[in-house]
Amino acid sequence: MALSAMPQGAIAPCSRRFYLAFQRYVSSTAASATRTPHNPNLYMHSRPTPHPKLPIQHLQLRHQTASASSPPKTSPKPPTHYDLFPQTLPCGPPPSGPFPINLQALKREFLQLQAKAHPDRHTGANKSRAEGTSALINEAYKTLQDPLLRAQYLLSLHGIDVAEDETAKIDDPELLGEVLEVRERIENAEGEGEVEALKVENERKLEGSVKVLGRLCGNGDWDAAKSEAVRLRYWVNIREALRDWEPGKPVVLVH
Repeated sequence: MALSAMPQGAIAPCSRRFYLAFQRYVSSTAASATRTPHNPNLYMHSRPTPHPKLPIQHLQLRHQTASASSPPKTSPKPPTHYDLFPQTLPCGPPPSGPFPINLQALKREFLQLQAKAHPDRHTGANKSRAEGTSALINEAYKTLQDPLLRAQYLLSLHGIDVAEDETAKIDDPELLGEVLEVRERIENAEGEGEVEALKVENERKLEGSVKVLGRLCGNGDWDAAKSEAVRLRYWVNIREALRDWEPGKPVVLVH
């Protein structure tokens, strides 16, 4: 017979205390079950909270931010005429390298390069590439061996056009007056002796201008170098006029 079904009078005193304690236990257990429902998850091992999925817009924003923070890729600089002659011009163009050039060493390296790149030494597709390389070497050598062409080329590397800019003139009245005087002296020259004297005088001015250009290019002063390149062009034109001199022939100076 269950204890709860037994009449209280039939329970012994010692058993009565046990019966009362048992009744209190049953009552407390039922009340606890009523307040706190059974939850089997309470006895399971805790699982890590999964990382929330980010929306697509947030992922795109993170990608754009990372792309903006990364440094932009820079394109390599194109090779210059100086790069074709690494033995003679190892430091490259001014201001890293000097403006004056050892013309004998330049010619020697030029001949070596042309011997390797001559189209007759190649066939098929290599022959076409050799023709292009040979033409580039010729152009570079022609430019670098002449101080005026070299100066104009260096200025073009810095976005300054002197060779094709017809408006690039010297607005120095003293210089223009000197040029006009020399032209008149050439036209009025009566013999080779006078012309030779003018040649010596003009070469002195030309060499001085080349030295000035070398200093300006070495300092990276390209604006001043532009003015001096235009000045040098006057002396080069006078040199050509003296070379073409003939008695009574008019002198035309192309600036």
